[in-house]
Amino acid sequence: MQDALGTKHHKRYPVVLRTVVLTMVVISIIYICSVCLKQKGYIISPNMVRIKVKEETCRYPSISPSELPYVHYAEPTTYNREECACTPVRFFAILSMQRSGSGWFETLLNSHINISSNGEIFSVKERRSNVSTIMATLDSVYNLDWYSSASKNECTGAVGFKWMLNQGLMQNHEEIVKYFKRRGVFAVFLFRRNLLRRWVSVLANSHDRNAKQLNGTHKAHVHSRQEADVLARYKPVIDVKKLIPDMKQTSKWSLDALQHFNETRHIVLFYEDLVRNQTVCLLLLEQLTLLCTDCYIMLNIEVKNSLY
Repeated sequence: MQDALGTKHHKRYPVVLRTVVLTMVVISIIYICSVCLKQKGYIISPNMVRIKVKEETCRYPSISPSELPYVHYAEPTTYNREECACTPVRFFAILSMQRSGSGWFETLLNSHINISSNGEIFSVKERRSNVSTIMATLDSVYNLDWYSSASKNECTGAVGFKWMLNQGLMQNHEEIVKYFKRRGVFAVFLFRRNLLRRWVSVLANSHDRNAKQLNGTHKAHVHSRQEADVLARYKPVIDVKKLIPDMKQTSKWSLDALQHFNETRHIVLFYEDLVRNQTVCLLLLEQLTLLCTDCYIMLNIEVKNSLY
């Protein structure tokens, strides 16, 4: 009886030991793998798998590997892109100052059937009240969930908006630069070479905001020669003592913005160059890898209107 019990106890002990050792090994492997994944920054989620599958399904052979970080297959939450699901979308932002030709430039871009530029969205203070609201607004635009008059019936190939430097951009530039680099946003700087003309335009626009010279309404941008002639009757008085400091401040702000966003993908454009040289805008379209068969006709029309 003792031999039988002794033998039974002897057989059970190795089984229990092996179970304990195996459990310890499994726990150790799980712990080591979790630590390694955290250190390398890998986070596995269903969304990542879905996006990866979509990129593999929709990838165009013509897109070079260097361009892949800047190509996106947006999945809006408010609607289904359907036949446009595999149309690659590039992100951009027009960074400018008031009275620098950004309204005219954005109209020019929106005349392209595949470009949607959604206007001055951060003119609303609530959207730039803090970094979180800024990021949420940017996500809404670049996920194609932002609806405006710029929305197109054709498949969107590039989406963006215009952002004035004094609308939270400079105050939160560090976080915004990180966002631009992470999502591959192409920054388009638009300034004026002639700062005096810009300053005159600022004063004239400020005057019309109160005077409402066009049939009792204020228009920041004219659309005809007649409207331009009416507004041109006003001759602003310039305070010479303030003029030089104001122009120096404007120039400094432009340089600061360029320095802050120097590490992002960007291009610097000047309003005067766009009006005089049609190829400047074509260079931008080339950066966004968008074709434009009627660009020269489009540019001729817009340049003619800009002379008003």
